[in-house]
Amino acid sequence: MKQLFVIFSLMACSAFFAPQITQAQVYKTKTGIIAFYSESPLENITAVNSTVRAAVNAGTGDVQFSALMKAFEFEKALMQEHFNENYVESDKFPKSTFKGSITNLSDINFSQDGSYDANVSGSLTLHGVTQAISTSGKIIITNGQPQVECTFTILLSDYGISIPAVVKNNISNIIGISIIAPLQLQQAIE
Repeated sequence: MKQLFVIFSLMACSAFFAPQITQAQVYKTKTGIIAFYSESPLENITAVNSTVRAAVNAGTGDVQFSALMKAFEFEKALMQEHFNENYVESDKFPKSTFKGSITNLSDINFSQDGSYDANVSGSLTLHGVTQAISTSGKIIITNGQPQVECTFTILLSDYGISIPAVVKNNISNIIGISIIAPLQLQQAIE
């Protein structure tokens, strides 16, 4: 009986003095979708990237997205070539990233199905230029799995992407961006 008490006491003490290790709920995907849209007088341009990596930490609200620029697909091969070579310079700047956080994390219950408004602030890096950005979107939880949905606009000129005068009527400086990222729970130790 004394041995059992000593063993139990040692276990209790070691648990009390052991470093705290917590499991964070981190949701990730490698198949997120980013689409962008340019509406201009002569031509509308749409491109889609369906290999976007994303991660959302439900405990801290940290959010990260990463998209390879060459993975954007266009209707016309020539548009895709011009996009990669002349505008975003994909060989020099191979990916765009967003790192930020959900600013209203307490309004989102990742353990209950529903649609939650999410406000996000962070840094968007595109074409080697980083800009602060704040936007809103939705986190839709279905059967315990969240999906991030968001739309916002950027100005190409804010990211050092210039439009030559000869194609000024074909490409808008204002680009609409749409994101859909179905996420799955991954376990990570903080």
